[in-house]
Amino acid sequence: MASLRLPIATDQLELTAFERSDTEALGSYLCNRDAQRYIDGLARDKQDVEAVLRQMREQVNLRRPGDTLTLAMRKNTDKELVGHVCLRWSDATAGQGELRFVLHPRHTGRGYAHEAIAAMLDLAFDHYNIHRVFMRCDGRNHHSAKLLEQIGMRLEAHYREHALFQGEWDEELHFAILDREWRPSSKIRHFPPRVRVA
Repeated sequence: MASLRLPIATDQLELTAFERSDTEALGSYLCNRDAQRYIDGLARDKQDVEAVLRQMREQVNLRRPGDTLTLAMRKNTDKELVGHVCLRWSDATAGQGELRFVLHPRHTGRGYAHEAIAAMLDLAFDHYNIHRVFMRCDGRNHHSAKLLEQIGMRLEAHYREHALFQGEWDEELHFAILDREWRPSSKIRHFPPRVRVA
């Protein structure tokens, strides 16, 4: 896959690679109980957060199936880290990608997740030529489910009590959108040029 030029700027955010100095800010939401309810892999202490950060700092492009691109969400105004968003290239033959995001609970309700997801969908379809992007959402997370519907993703499946997650039965919703169904976001101010990959 083609190289990615960062940062990507939206109305309120800058999506960019993580930095070594992000340990404390990343830990402030990865170790937050409200956020942990919905994310895989618990971070319990500074060492866990440092390990996650090391991994995410290497996830800066998609080159082969299985790769993940992880970008920090920073406010344009003061560069404060408010969350992160990930795009995983899950299947090359079928052109499938999975999108995930984590937002610090104190920054919800401001449109940050909407802008970050829209930018990543632009990136998935226009830069990486992915055909279909899907997202999973905890069935209890009504705000995220509503957000994905507002963005234009359709609910394709509802898995009831399909797995034990953190000691509780998990209700998981699956949303998806095709490249031809997506309307590029008007909130992106700087975006890497369209690249066709053979």
